[in-house]
Amino acid sequence: MSWQLQDAKQRFSELVRRTLEEGPQVVTRHGRKVVVVVPADEYERLAAGPDGDAGREAKNYLLSGPALPELDIRRERTPVRTVEL
Repeated sequence: MSWQLQDAKQRFSELVRRTLEEGPQVVTRHGRKVVVVVPADEYERLAAGPDGDAGREAKNYLLSGPALPELDIRRERTPVRTVEL
């Protein structure tokens, strides 16, 4: 279910109850999704990652990217245009 932020604030107890009974609840602000409310055990499971260690998952994700020497991030040193001062 989707909740407007104002409704979620006014009916917070119901939001929590429905989260526990029905699953994640989406909260919107100005028609855009801003947060998803999930039960605490579900959040802990998601934060831990598949092997139960959130830190290791984040590290593995970052290490799976390209090696820095493979990136061409050199900047062109020639001016784009001539400026008279």
